[in-house]
Amino acid sequence: MLQTLKNAFKNKEIRTKILITLALLFAYRLGCWIPLPGLNTEVAWQGISMIGGQDNTLWTLLSAIGGQALQQGALLAIGISPYINASIIVQLLTVAIPYLEKQSKLGEDGKRRIANITRFVTLGLAIAQAVGIVISWYNVFDTETGMYAVKAIFGGVDRAWTATIMGVILVAGAMFTMWLGELITELGVGNGMSLLIFVGIIASAGLALVAQIQAIVTSTGDDQLRLIWVLIIFFVALLFIFLFIIWIDLAERKIPVSYAKQVKGRKQYGGQSTHIPIKVNANGVLPIIFSTALLTFPQVIFQLILGGRQEGGFFDFYQGWMKWVGTSSWIYFVLMGLLILFFSYFYNQIQFKPDEVARNLQQYGGTLTGIRPGKPTADYLGRVSKRLTLFGAIFLAIIAIVPSLIFQQVPLFNNPADPFSKNLVNAFTATGMLIAVSVALELQKQLESLIMMKHYKGFLK
Repeated sequence: MLQTLKNAFKNKEIRTKILITLALLFAYRLGCWIPLPGLNTEVAWQGISMIGGQDNTLWTLLSAIGGQALQQGALLAIGISPYINASIIVQLLTVAIPYLEKQSKLGEDGKRRIANITRFVTLGLAIAQAVGIVISWYNVFDTETGMYAVKAIFGGVDRAWTATIMGVILVAGAMFTMWLGELITELGVGNGMSLLIFVGIIASAGLALVAQIQAIVTSTGDDQLRLIWVLIIFFVALLFIFLFIIWIDLAERKIPVSYAKQVKGRKQYGGQSTHIPIKVNANGVLPIIFSTALLTFPQVIFQLILGGRQEGGFFDFYQGWMKWVGTSSWIYFVLMGLLILFFSYFYNQIQFKPDEVARNLQQYGGTLTGIRPGKPTADYLGRVSKRLTLFGAIFLAIIAIVPSLIFQQVPLFNNPADPFSKNLVNAFTATGMLIAVSVALELQKQLESLIMMKHYKGFLK
């Protein structure tokens, strides 16, 4: 990776693309630290955390993806999450709605129309999410300081006007984040949306690591020794998870293909052997994102109804829901595993179409070794794809569930008096690492492709 970056900086055009990407990412991170006007961030985050306790997956996930922007109460607190959800929704509806399916096959014009639809869906989801967040903040009250999370700085004593302005700013911030991602994709290097998620995850992990080191420095005696052991054990486990992710992410099944010789005019075509690569984890991290979004959706509804209140019969029902279906319950892990399996097969049906691959092979004179062209080839590719999807789903389930279970059972990481270790585990999630590794590998491949293309251009000149 370092050698690839070094080679990329030697080319002026690629260097300019990298610098534009870094500048836009810096603008995004700056917006993740500028606080909203009229928000007491400490009271807001403490109140929200108390609603769901340690198992509030929704807020933890949104904060981790946004690089702690939600926890900081920043202008870009919503960040990229509405666009992610909108992309998932539109992609799933492409299979169900004939109009969207038709547009997906019309080339660039169809992609532009789908992109516009995704933007409108993003706006709708950003409004809904902003309303939920502002309502959750609005009624949070700190009894120790006697302060509300939302302060009346607009319209005298009317806090509702301040909350309305906050909601508008949050929606504008979400759309600005989407624009930044599209701008990075157009002018910079790599997929802009993926890079924004990557930067948010890395920032969250870095902040948690700095907080852990500061806790080690300021503590003494047995507490300091325990925090040091937490850091050592955590990084050893992290190294194994990291290597496991890279090993599976690069694994693929190569199906050999032979092309028959064809004579057209005076030229001879074909007569070559190649292969069809099918990745073990072709679905990436999407099944985990789908499953987490579905399991945390009830939290969104409950928190919209609660509006930050922490009393009453409905709040008791919500607490019971979090107890039985929260991230520490066995029901949550069972549902997560089943949903990952379901979404892995569902998304594979959208991505990989054996009939189309078999038809293209037959059209260009390609055959699989020992397999007849046509339907037998399609059936064979379908069987291979389903088997690899099963292994990929098992891998994703292990990544999403096993590390969380282990860290929950280790007393070092579950000391109520030590919030730093818990934050470290929440920041360095296996899911976040999977996203970060996938984005980094994809970025490296794109840089290598750009370098190779520039070399070919120079040779032709």
